[in-house]
Amino acid sequence: MGSEKVANGFFVRNRTVFSLSLTALMFAATFDLFAGLVMVSMSDYLMIIPGLMILIYSANGLRGNVFGAMGSRIGTAMHLGIFSISFKKGSVLRSNVEGAMALTMITSIVVGIVGWIIGVAFFSDQSPIDIYMFIFISMMGALLAGLMVVVINMAIAYVGFKREWDVDNITAPLIAAAGDVATVPTIFLAAWMCLNMDSAAIYAALAGLLILTLIMTSTILMRKSKRRKKDEAKRIITESLPVLTVCIFIGILAGTIVETQTANLVAYPVLLVLLPAFLNQGNALSGILTSRFSTMMHMGTLGVKKYPPIETYNNFAVNYVLGIITFAYVGVAAFLVAPQTMPFHEVLLLVLTAGMLSATVINLLSYYVASAAVRFGLDPDDQSIPVTSSTMDVVNASIIISLIRLTLL
Repeated sequence: MGSEKVANGFFVRNRTVFSLSLTALMFAATFDLFAGLVMVSMSDYLMIIPGLMILIYSANGLRGNVFGAMGSRIGTAMHLGIFSISFKKGSVLRSNVEGAMALTMITSIVVGIVGWIIGVAFFSDQSPIDIYMFIFISMMGALLAGLMVVVINMAIAYVGFKREWDVDNITAPLIAAAGDVATVPTIFLAAWMCLNMDSAAIYAALAGLLILTLIMTSTILMRKSKRRKKDEAKRIITESLPVLTVCIFIGILAGTIVETQTANLVAYPVLLVLLPAFLNQGNALSGILTSRFSTMMHMGTLGVKKYPPIETYNNFAVNYVLGIITFAYVGVAAFLVAPQTMPFHEVLLLVLTAGMLSATVINLLSYYVASAAVRFGLDPDDQSIPVTSSTMDVVNASIIISLIRLTLL
């Protein structure tokens, strides 16, 4: 009876978090499964273009890092009462959009270069496209997907502001899903262009993208500070770029881990369908928790301690409950929509085992990364989500690929 009261109290106390987060996570998982189906339909491209799987998962991770951090900053601004629905020069919304788009385009260049080198060096030296075309795929995907995700992020901010929602509970899963749904088709579209269009047209388009990125970034970085206060878009770029550079290589490592199993993933479509959903649900859960911890630290309601203080325990428990429900949904839904090449119980056990291992790492990582940012005098909104998201990319990829190998033995 006592334990039942405690359980009821827990769910009543967190009903707002569950209603918002669970809705967002389910919505996001559904769209992630769509991205997985797109990958199944375009699996031939994954086999003939070495490094394409690396590019897809690195780009997805970066989209979550850049725009997840944008959502976290907007959420903090709402909590602090400094956010308004305005796109005027210097406003919170405009500064975040400018900074996020510039970061997206800059990082896509690095991902394209490194992804092509690793793909050709370790997986196949018979690529039908050269490095310039691979960079084009990365940048074109970044531009198209970035524009879509920034619109969605602005819509979330607008609706959340008008309805007085806590956007920390919904931004991470929705942005992660939007990143997947936008990134996967746009990368395949750019890959199709490289394989079917005249190479001169691709090189000309690449030159245009590079010039656009240069103009966009230099315009922001050359702005003068006013009243000893650095321009917000400029601050976002200069403070975020170092940590995003590290995250790029972490994300590429995650993509490389997945690339090693491309043949098995193509052979078992249910795994290819559930993979984007699994990886992004892990990212979404880490984003929700990290965003909440960052906001709590900004507001002074959560301290930096050697061990997670009691204020974190409720959030940890919420994360486990959300994880059980959403990972189970991913397993069931993937089995239903994909060609049935594996038994149902194996799919469900695989996803739930990997999901609970992931949730445990997320709980500890989210607190300690946010704490480290505060200790070093950094803004946890800028630093925490990229670090936790990229780290969880590698952790989740390692967990799910290891379990897939064990399952297929």
